[in-house]
Amino acid sequence: MAAGAVILKGTVKTLLFANTAWYLYNFRLPLAESLRAQGYDVVLVSPRDEFSVKLTEAGFRWVEFPFSRKGQNPFRELGTISRLMRLYRDEQPDFVHHFTIKCVLYGSLAARLTGIRRVINSITGLGYVFISTKLTARLVRPFILFLYRLALQSTQVIFQNGDDLHQFEQLTLTKPEQVRVVRGSGVDITKFTPSPEPAGPQVVVLPARLLWDKGVGEFVQAARILKAEGSDTRFVLVGDIYADNPASVPESAVQEWQKEGVIEWWGWRGDMPAVFSQASIVCLPSYREGLPKTLIEAAGCARPLVAFDAPGCREVVIPGETGLLAKFKDAEDLAACLRRLLNDSNERRRMGAIARQLAETEFSTDRIVRETLEVYSKLQGEKSR
Repeated sequence: MAAGAVILKGTVKTLLFANTAWYLYNFRLPLAESLRAQGYDVVLVSPRDEFSVKLTEAGFRWVEFPFSRKGQNPFRELGTISRLMRLYRDEQPDFVHHFTIKCVLYGSLAARLTGIRRVINSITGLGYVFISTKLTARLVRPFILFLYRLALQSTQVIFQNGDDLHQFEQLTLTKPEQVRVVRGSGVDITKFTPSPEPAGPQVVVLPARLLWDKGVGEFVQAARILKAEGSDTRFVLVGDIYADNPASVPESAVQEWQKEGVIEWWGWRGDMPAVFSQASIVCLPSYREGLPKTLIEAAGCARPLVAFDAPGCREVVIPGETGLLAKFKDAEDLAACLRRLLNDSNERRRMGAIARQLAETEFSTDRIVRETLEVYSKLQGEKSR
């Protein structure tokens, strides 16, 4: 149980719903464990993937709920909501907690239509529809805003950063009394621990899904600039290609960059503490994040951070303290930030030490779980009255 956790009275059922078992296992397992420790009957719901078995091995009941994350057929999507309503009627949870965009929208609608009153929605990022400037995204955006406005009524909404909260308030999607900022999903500071920077050529790691809006293109451009100056630094992409995402980087492009010698691609890695132990700098030039877990994990490993000056990233990257913020979408400035740190080992060590302190005080799993449980406690008290 998280230290100082709020004790919630009574045996109740809570259902945690996300778009992958991978997300539930890697981001929300400590919350599920804390709820269980307090006597909750915790049910985890997601489509099936390779992490489904890990949830059951952790002692949880996992319910498979298949759906398409990019589905656009209105009849099929209405069918998904209907199936979700049936699941909610069968399970009859006291609480439902939704993560990721489609789960928030569909789950909230299903909860309302089945009479579930205690609903928590975690806005973990605004996603492609908000970030992209493409015509298709702009055309879909008004409909998504309508769904948010409808879905979020009478629910508790958790944001991971103040920028997202402010945008939702400006769009009149939420009211002040229903919102709370809880900064991320937490980092296990006993697992992600400091280690000395290794000898040999320096390594700059970008740990993320290979999407254009993670700044992969600008990272490659910055690597080219520094390589052209004679740097022997190794620039490494760590993450999978997600072909079903409209912002996905084609594998052919990644292979071409490798042939060019500008980057290395290590693919998906399940041993991120070991990856960060090999890094001199961790770089995430994302266009927008809820709160990037990879950056707080890297901070836990006492690595200096470089990112674009973008929502979510600037919650972790404090300029001149934990790292450097480059101008938004500016590959030249990104290269300049990396160059500054690559040329100054004392700055890297100093910023890494401050980053570790920030991870301990602001982003530990115990703190994040405790703050999330306070939302459960508030909602239980309100509905009881």
